[in-house]
Amino acid sequence: MSDFDRESMLEMFIFEMTQLIDQLEATIVQSESEYNIDQINEIFRIMHTIKGSSAMMMFDNIAGVAHSIEDLFYYLREESPQNLDFKTLSDHVLGGADFVKEELAKIQEGQKPDGDGTDLAKTIDNFLQKIKGVPTTEKPVSATPEKVSEAPPEVAAPAPVETAKKDETPKKSPSAGDTMHRYRARIYFQDGCEMENIRAYTLVHNLQEIASDVTHEPQDVIDEETIPVIRKNGFMAEFTSTNDYSTIHHHLNQTVYLRELNLEELTASAASSAPAPVPAPVAPVVNNAEEVTMAPEIIAEAPDTMMTPAPASQTLSPADAAAADAAQRKGATTAASQHMISVNVSKLDALLNLMGELVISEAMVTQNSELDGLQLESFHKETRQLRKIVTNLQETVMSMRMVPLSATFFRMHRIVRDMCRQLDKDVQLDIIGEETEVDKNIIEHIADPIMHIIRNSIDHGVELPAERTAAGKPAKARVLLEAKNSGGDVLIIIKDDGRGINTAKVLTKAKTNGLTTKPDAEYTDKEIMQFIFLPGFSTNDQVTAYSGRGVGMDVVTSNLEIVGGTALVDSIPGEGTTFTLKIPLTLTIQEGMSVLVAGAQYTIPIANIIKSFKAQPENLFTDPNGNEMITERGEIFNIVRLHEFFNIEGAVTDVCEGTLIMLENGEHVVCLLVDDLIGQQQAVVKPMPKYFKKVRGLSGCTLLGNGDISLIIDVAGFFDK
Repeated sequence: MSDFDRESMLEMFIFEMTQLIDQLEATIVQSESEYNIDQINEIFRIMHTIKGSSAMMMFDNIAGVAHSIEDLFYYLREESPQNLDFKTLSDHVLGGADFVKEELAKIQEGQKPDGDGTDLAKTIDNFLQKIKGVPTTEKPVSATPEKVSEAPPEVAAPAPVETAKKDETPKKSPSAGDTMHRYRARIYFQDGCEMENIRAYTLVHNLQEIASDVTHEPQDVIDEETIPVIRKNGFMAEFTSTNDYSTIHHHLNQTVYLRELNLEELTASAASSAPAPVPAPVAPVVNNAEEVTMAPEIIAEAPDTMMTPAPASQTLSPADAAAADAAQRKGATTAASQHMISVNVSKLDALLNLMGELVISEAMVTQNSELDGLQLESFHKETRQLRKIVTNLQETVMSMRMVPLSATFFRMHRIVRDMCRQLDKDVQLDIIGEETEVDKNIIEHIADPIMHIIRNSIDHGVELPAERTAAGKPAKARVLLEAKNSGGDVLIIIKDDGRGINTAKVLTKAKTNGLTTKPDAEYTDKEIMQFIFLPGFSTNDQVTAYSGRGVGMDVVTSNLEIVGGTALVDSIPGEGTTFTLKIPLTLTIQEGMSVLVAGAQYTIPIANIIKSFKAQPENLFTDPNGNEMITERGEIFNIVRLHEFFNIEGAVTDVCEGTLIMLENGEHVVCLLVDDLIGQQQAVVKPMPKYFKKVRGLSGCTLLGNGDISLIIDVAGFFDK
């Protein structure tokens, strides 16, 4: 097998396993108090797919854990036992999900997934035996530890498990007298699912569990040249099995991205002359760290008809199964009509870079200095049309990179659930606006800030149920996670109804750490609350798994600074705390205002500009500390001279002769003095050289239409003093 084939299979494996684990956690966290038959079927299907795919890739430790969970939910589905301990059941399954995620992380980093899952599998097996009423030789250990203080502060501690060794049971061979059935199946995958050859390879591997004497067409399924053949003619497999028609139909019906299944029974014979099983296809061995690539981030969703398979105990005749196939094809056709395809993020990054170069080239043509003074009405008309097309193309490219916040938001359910179990608190997480979209690169930087704020709210802010009841509050606390658009930005709001922030305690801790710079009486409550974002700051006297080390909240500001975002906090004692994260929609192409200072052009992000105006002499004054101030519509603002900030000579020094631009950064406002305004234009953000990284007030640069470089102003830098 070629390196490309191995890489493609790993890419698909990692992506689909990640999606399945997210579905698993969402199903468990949202309904762990009691599972209905649909949820049991869903979890069974997920673990069956994880087991088969992992075994195909020869990741036996993952397959072993998945097999144990699959056995557990098979029993729950078939026997429907009563009086189950659903919380312990959820602990065991989430422990298995954590194990799979840890192994996937190793695979993504090019390492060998060598985690030992036998103890975990044994604990799950013991739990199953307990449900069955069968005595176990070893006492199951609770999946929820009593002590988790060793967990790193920056990672929400999952529920680890302790278990015993698992004995492998050999696969049973057909015995004499069993009826052998010969089947022919033709599988059609959904349009746009991509990598049909890999999916056919997985299907053949999964057939080894229930069938023998497997032949298929095309024969060399792993060859990329078979992809168009499978798309056109489908994938045909013939095999022998002792299972009846309904069981085989149910097994094949769980194929991921299935569009159409045609299954027919050919012959039946005695098992005494059963043919020898054909060995399973040889799976690739991962041994090259540099050959592992990240999975694509955009992929079509599986139709609802595949999400919840029918119970295996339901017996279907061939005629009934054919009717069910027809109904499924009808539903699947509707779902597949969206024509969605998988696209690797690296290709979208390359497309976005080309889009940026196109914007620059368009500016170079339309703003060419050789055209100054020429009467070119036809040219200007055509350039306006060109600009319109470029703008529409840019919006389309940007929309392709936009990802909803739903996946990031719903992941917080797991964090809330684990913390409530550890801290004996009762918290309900409400999510609003999860459909809000932001650039994928930004999502990667805001997941940690959201997680740390929610952990901080539950650990510091939310009281224990008894304390809440004594204060006249409902025993169940509420944490709101909301996202909404605000101009060119997205606001993410995390609000709790806990005890609020004790500003006196925060100020005392800040003084102890030497963080204060003025008398206590001069600090406002909002200024005091900003101390919690500083590195090493914590008001917890005891170190726990979730707080006390002073690591966490500073991650919020550091991650937001990377994407040009800000964080605000507001709190009312006894009523709760609200955190507001303000982040831009995208980072690569921004709307900017070009300004002139000493003959050089600078670009200021439009999102930070409130207005521009000319100063009047009677509105200017200097405060006792020598700071220049201006009154504008009854309010007082600081004046920052851009030429002084960057030590530029030859700029306009008279405030009344220059232009003031009112800039905002969060709740702070400042007036920036420049020589003149040039106009609004799109800025394609280019990274700064390393030796510019420590210069305050600069976030990047952009190329102008005349070929000159314009530095992009980092508005937050003016508020660092």
